[in-house]
Amino acid sequence: MLKNIYRKEAIEYKRLHWKGKALLLAGMPAWIVTSLSLLFVAALVSAMIFCSFTQRVDVTGEVITLPHSVNVYAPQQGFVVTQYVKVGDIVKKGQDLYEIDVSRSTSTGNVSDAQIEVINEKIANAKNIIEKLNHNKAETTTSLDEQKKTVSKSLTETNQMLKNTQSGLKKMSDNLASYDKYLKDGLITKDQYNYQHSLYFQQQSAYQSLVSQKMQLESQITQINSDRVTKAADFDNQISSQQNQINDYKNQLVETSASGNAIIKATTEGKIESLAVTKGQMVDKGSSLAQIKPIGNVEYYLVLWLPNNTIPYVKIGDTINIRYDAFPADKFGQFPGKVLSISSVPASRQEMSEYTNANVGINQQELALYKTIVKIKDKAFKYNGKELHLSNGLKAQAIVFLEERPLYMWMFTPFYKIYHSVSGPINE
Repeated sequence: MLKNIYRKEAIEYKRLHWKGKALLLAGMPAWIVTSLSLLFVAALVSAMIFCSFTQRVDVTGEVITLPHSVNVYAPQQGFVVTQYVKVGDIVKKGQDLYEIDVSRSTSTGNVSDAQIEVINEKIANAKNIIEKLNHNKAETTTSLDEQKKTVSKSLTETNQMLKNTQSGLKKMSDNLASYDKYLKDGLITKDQYNYQHSLYFQQQSAYQSLVSQKMQLESQITQINSDRVTKAADFDNQISSQQNQINDYKNQLVETSASGNAIIKATTEGKIESLAVTKGQMVDKGSSLAQIKPIGNVEYYLVLWLPNNTIPYVKIGDTINIRYDAFPADKFGQFPGKVLSISSVPASRQEMSEYTNANVGINQQELALYKTIVKIKDKAFKYNGKELHLSNGLKAQAIVFLEERPLYMWMFTPFYKIYHSVSGPINE
């Protein structure tokens, strides 16, 4: 009712009426606005012409050492019988690490133990045979030597008798010449003369018999020497045959022992960094048993996998920035690295599978990757009074710097793509 008392125009006037005075400030002169605008445009154009930007790409890699850390794997399935080392031990090449039982057992017992027992019995039997052969060889040689000694003694006596007979035969020959003269002079009869000739021929026959006996004894000595050599060679051949059988049995014993308990040895000198299994634990073929970290003069490098679109811009000697996942960059910062080598062919899948952090987040089917080795400058650093060291397999991110261009060229990059997409065939 009261609202209808006042006119509508009066109400609108009261609502829009200013409570105070309006003060109008004087604006900036036009020449100042124009100068600032021109200065901004000049600064923008100068920045586009004289300032440049370096293209960069983030790639993934991992830290490696030369020599590499060594992983020791189980050659067969079995269970750990003995553990010879512990974490932190310094081992030498060939030192025992584990003993693994890889044998099989049946209802009759352990197969490997039974085979080893049988092979040892065969070796013992072969050694007994060799011992008997050596004994027989010695007896046979002794017997032949005694026989030769007897024959040699007979030969000596025969030679002496032959010498005496020859001397007597010569005297009788000389006497026969005298008997011829005696017969002519009539001093002896014809019967006496014939009797002397008969005695001479008997002596000559005895001499021929001794010569034949000498030849027979010499032949016997030659035969004995030949038999001694032949029989000794036969015994030696039999002994060698048994020795070869023993060697074969020893090879079988080694193979059987390998199928029983396997000794895992260190393949290089270094420090035991980690042990994956303990005594009594079952392991499969190819299971990781231990990791050996090399000691001494160890060099640290970073392995990067560069995509093929970065290869034209990266060269040996370039500096890159490295960030380690284990040491966040917001606390530890970035670390420098220098490119040592770049492969000229893409890395194979087999090569990349040997690295833990290879090909992370990149599909190799779409993009070829090139292996790049980077020299790491800082191998250790301190944080809160604690010294930290790099380790093999440490994951890292690297910023690789590529092409550097002025800003205006980067601005016109889309136009370059449009130009190349609409251009026609290139005439050679």
